[in-house]
Formats: sequence, structure tokens, C-alpha cells
Amino acid sequence: MSSALIDALKTALGETAVVTDADDLAPHLSEQRGRYTGTSPALVKPSNSAQVAEVVKICTAHDTPVVAHGGNTGLVGGGVPDGAVVIDFSRMNKILAVDPVNLTMEVEAGAILADVQAAAEDANAYFPLSLAAEGSCRIGGNLSTNAGGVHVVRYGNARDLVLGLEVVLADGRIWDGLRALRKDNTGYDLKALFLGAEGTLGLITKAVLRLYPKPKSKSVALAGCSGFDQALKLFHTARGRAGDVLMACEAMSGFALSLAEKHIDGVAAPLENAHACYVLLELGSSDADADMNGLMEAVLSDAFAAGVIEDAVIAQSGQQAEQLWKIRESIPEAQKYEGGSIKHDVAVPVSKTPEMIDRATQLVEELIPGVRVVAFGHLGDGNIHFNLSQPEGSDKQEFLVRWLEINERVHDLVVSMNGSFSAEHGIGQLKVGEMARLKSGVELDLMRTLKTALDPKGRFNPGKVIPAKE
Repeated sequence: MSSALIDALKTALGETAVVTDADDLAPHLSEQRGRYTGTSPALVKPSNSAQVAEVVKICTAHDTPVVAHGGNTGLVGGGVPDGAVVIDFSRMNKILAVDPVNLTMEVEAGAILADVQAAAEDANAYFPLSLAAEGSCRIGGNLSTNAGGVHVVRYGNARDLVLGLEVVLADGRIWDGLRALRKDNTGYDLKALFLGAEGTLGLITKAVLRLYPKPKSKSVALAGCSGFDQALKLFHTARGRAGDVLMACEAMSGFALSLAEKHIDGVAAPLENAHACYVLLELGSSDADADMNGLMEAVLSDAFAAGVIEDAVIAQSGQQAEQLWKIRESIPEAQKYEGGSIKHDVAVPVSKTPEMIDRATQLVEELIPGVRVVAFGHLGDGNIHFNLSQPEGSDKQEFLVRWLEINERVHDLVVSMNGSFSAEHGIGQLKVGEMARLKSGVELDLMRTLKTALDPKGRFNPGKVIPAKE
């Protein structure tokens, strides 16, 4: 059967578009952190939507599941196959059209996020989705996981940046929903089903993205605070004073920043003294004459007067702004040098963020004496990466073996605060157990009903997102 499957795929796509060599397949079978490794009879590289549809039909005929593969930057094992044919979208990477008047862009699913940003820039427009992996992640994966990033506070998650989709369905039909409309009340919002579904309901092949006016004046500042409670007050002050020009509000613990300084070349906090918490603010306006630095000074002045911040600096050039952003962006890489890490991608209502961090810190310190909390993330939308580094001098494997136990305890706390145990990284296979444990029976039944209706044979990315019914 496997031989017949491979022959059929090669007939449909051509010899060079079907990869079966074990060494060539290997990089596509593991996720970047090495937690999951899978198996696959073949990887295929279609060049258009019709070929994707043909692959789906062939795999259905041979009783073989399929998994979409983008930039392989996921963190929850969502793209790791379990005997599935891997559909690599790297050849479907075109920017198909840009409409600077309608402020839209049509792209193929394999377009690299940085290329999408550059195409918008070339059209004097702006695509605001911005992630650490933007140089290698692909837009189809961003949409399938409903990626977040640093600009959610102003522009929303990935699903908020989509007007239309083209999707290959489980029976091989292609749904053309590539509409560049802000208003369309003709029935159900079908595109919403596939955004954040991680390729379990259909395969996104094209998208119409929402663009925005290009920010022509910006200001970036770093402020030091006595804690996350004060950081939240700074966010409230900035939002009240700056309104819609507040593009980003990122927070990081003093320990998180110290790791970036310690391990990453070129990273140094510009403030004279150390602080318990740091906040990175970015303001931006499409008005080239807007005085963003003046507005930032007003924000910080209000915060100083209220005793909210202890010190602050405003970048005086684009290079200085990049250096401030590098501090925040370097934390995940820096943590790798401190041994094992147990990670949480969680969200609570913005107003509860400091409370969640304090309670979760107390919880994990009681469970693992000496554990080092690396808390950082998107304060402006309540999404915190509550990461833990192993105690100094401890055994890495003894620490990591407690991953699920610690996850459960932290997730229980977050859910009790009306929060989410997955904010922007997705469910994949890492958090399927938590879906079964923490989602209501009604929610799971609704999800299973959708899955059965759209993928009745369970061929799309099986074992991900939705737990099997007991």
C-alpha cells in the first residue's frame, strides 16, 4: 500500500516533488525543541492549490492522513506527523497581489512572514504580525495556530488580520473564500473555522490579509518598575494617554532580563540600576509629523508623577530602538543556557496579570525549591510566558520529568482566574491532555462535531488539538 501511495503521489506531482529518503525526511519529522519525533511515508511539495487537493484525494484513497508543514517553528508538536504524509508548502510562497487602496494582500500559505511584511512595506503599507520566528515561519502556519506576537494590543491576533481564505477540504474540494471585504454577512463566517484549527479541519492554501497604514513615526522606551503590579499601572497610563497609537507593551522580570544580558552578545539594559520588572513600550503613528517621542515623554512623566516607574529611557534613534527590542527578543534564547526549562504560554484578563504571576510564582517555588521563574511577555493583552529554569546545580532530567505535573498546577491556577492554558502557541499534541482535563464537555462536543462534519475520516492532522472521546 505504501508503494502504491508513493507511486500515485509521484504521478500526480512529479518525481522531484515527492521525498522519501530517510535523511531528507528527518528534518521534517521533529519539532524544534526535540520533544516530539514522528514518522512519515513521504513528504510532498505541491506547487499550487490543485496539487494540494490531489494529494488529499490520493491520501484518502490510500487511507493515509496528512499534516501541513510550514516553517517548523511550532512549540507544541502540532506539525509532527504520526504516519502521515507531510505536505510542505515551501513552493507555494508567492505574494499574489497587493492592493494599497483597499489595504489588502493576497498570499499563498507558504509565504514567509518576513516576506509578507516586506511586500507591505514596498506598498507603503504595514502588516503588523511580528514574531521572533518571522524570518522562517510561514503565513499558513501563523493563521493555523492563530499566532499572536508583540502587536496584539493594537492590531489583534492573526485571525484578526484575515479577510478571506482558500482552503482544501477533506474530500479534496477547494473552498474559495478569497474575499477582500470588510463587510460580508452572507451566512456563516466559514474562514473562522480554519483559523487556529492547526490544520485539523482543512488545509489553508491562500489568504487575503488585512494591511494597515504604515507607521511613519515611532517611539520606543524601556522603563524599570518595582514589580508587575506597577508595570500594569504603566500600561494603563500609556493606554489612557496614547490611545490607539500604543502599538506594544511588553513586560519582563528583572531575572529574565539578566539572563539576556548574561548570555546574548550585544544585550545590555540602558538603565543605571537593576529593577524587579521592565516594560518595553512602543508608540507609532501614520502621521510622519507626529511627535511620538514627545507623547512618550508625557506617558513616562505621568507614570513618574504617580510613582509607577523608577527609571526610564527613550530610544533616540532606530538603532537604539532595535537594541531595546533585542533585550525582549533575546530572553527565550538566553534561557536555554540555564539548563532545563518548563514553559507555560498562558493568558488571563489583563487586570489579573500581576496576581497570576505572583500566585504562580509562589506555587512553583513551593513545589520545586530553588526554581527560577522567567516571566515575560505581552502584558498589553494578558499573555505571559511563565517559564521556569531548573534550580542551580540540580539535575536537568529530574527537573524536566516534572513538566506535566507543574503544567497542570499552573494551568489549574490560570483557569481558575478565567484564563487560558494556551494563549498563542496552540494545542498541538503537547496540550491535548489539558484540553480533555480543562475544557467543558459541551465545548469538546462542539469541537468534535465540527471535526466529524468537516473531516469525517479523521485524515487531517490526527491526534492534535481535540482529545479522543473516552
